[in-house]
Amino acid sequence: MIDLALQRYAFYALAAAALFGVSTPLAKWLLGAVSPVVLAGLLYLGSGLALGAYAVGRRSVSRRKPASEPRLAGRDWAWLAGAVLTGGAVAPVLLMWGLSGTTAGAASLLLNTEGVLTILLAGALFREAIGRRVAGAALIMLCAGVLLAWSNDAALGFSWHALAIAGACLGWALDNNFTRNIAAADPVVVAMTKGLAAGSVNLALGLATGGAVPALAPFAVALAVGALSYGVSLVLFIVALRHLGAARTAAHFGTAPFIGAVAAVIVLGEPVTAQLAAAFAMMAAATWLVLTERHGHTHTHERLVHSHRHVHDEHHRHSHDGSEGVEPHTHSHAHEPMTHAHAHLPDIHHRHEH
Repeated sequence: MIDLALQRYAFYALAAAALFGVSTPLAKWLLGAVSPVVLAGLLYLGSGLALGAYAVGRRSVSRRKPASEPRLAGRDWAWLAGAVLTGGAVAPVLLMWGLSGTTAGAASLLLNTEGVLTILLAGALFREAIGRRVAGAALIMLCAGVLLAWSNDAALGFSWHALAIAGACLGWALDNNFTRNIAAADPVVVAMTKGLAAGSVNLALGLATGGAVPALAPFAVALAVGALSYGVSLVLFIVALRHLGAARTAAHFGTAPFIGAVAAVIVLGEPVTAQLAAAFAMMAAATWLVLTERHGHTHTHERLVHSHRHVHDEHHRHSHDGSEGVEPHTHSHAHEPMTHAHAHLPDIHHRHEH
C-alpha cells in the first residue's frame, strides 16, 4: 500500500516522467527534418527560454514579496556546471544519434538504464541509502534494459546506437546526482540555466558540424517539446530530488519509457512486440517496488544551517523576525541536533549514514 504522506513527492517525479516520456517519439519524428545535434540544442534551448520567460514574469509579479526559493550560491555553481556538462552537453548528443538508429519504442524503454545507473552512483559515490527494495528494483530494470538492448543483427548482440543511448543515460545519471546536491535551490533557475547553457552549446556544435536551422514548423515544435518535456519536466524532477533523493526519484522517473513506448505505438504506428511487453511488465514491477517502500529507524540530525522552501514541522522549529512571509517560505535557518525515529526518505534533511 502506498503511504501518500511519505511518498507524495513521487507524483512530481511521475509527472516529470510523463512529460519527458512523450518527447522520445516526438524527437524521433522531428529527426526527419532536423539533424540530431541541432535537435538536441533546440530541445534544451526551448526549455531554457520558456523557463527564463517564466522567471522574469515571476520576478515582476513578486518583486515586493520575500523570495519563494533560495538562490544558487558558493559550491552550488560547481555542481551545476558538472550537471550541465554531463547531462546537458554530452548526453543529448548521444541520445539523438542513438535515436537515429533504433525504434522509438525500444529507445524509450532502454532509457531506463538511466535509472539503474543513477541508483548505483547514488549509493556508491554519494552514500545515499538504497535498501533492498530499491536495489531489487534496480536489478529488475537492468534486466529489462538488457532485454531491450539485445539485437541479433549487431555484433555481440548489441547495436552501437543502443550503446549510445546507454552512454546518454550514464551522463544523465551523473547529472541527476550532481543536481541532487543543489535540489534545495530554486528549481526554475537550475533548470533554466541548464537549458540555456546546454541548448546553446549543442546548437552551436550542430551548426558547426553541418547541421542547418530547420523550417519554421519543426523549429517551433522542437522548442515547444523542449519547454514541456525538458523544462517543466526538469523543474518537477528537481522538486522530487529535494524530497526523495536521487535513487528513488530516478526509479519513479523510470516510468517515462513506458509512456514513450505507448506514444510510439500511437503516434508512429510502431508494433507491440513480445520483447517490448515483457520489458514493460518488468519495469512496472520495479516501479511498484519503490513506490510502496517504507523506511524508518532511529536517526540523529546533526546541526545544519541552510536555506530552502519549508513549512513549520518537526524538523523546522526555528524562530522568525517577521520578514519571512507566509508559509511555505524561504530563509536561512538552523537545525539543532535531534535524535528521533519516524518513516523517512533521503531528502535534504535525511542524508545520514546507515
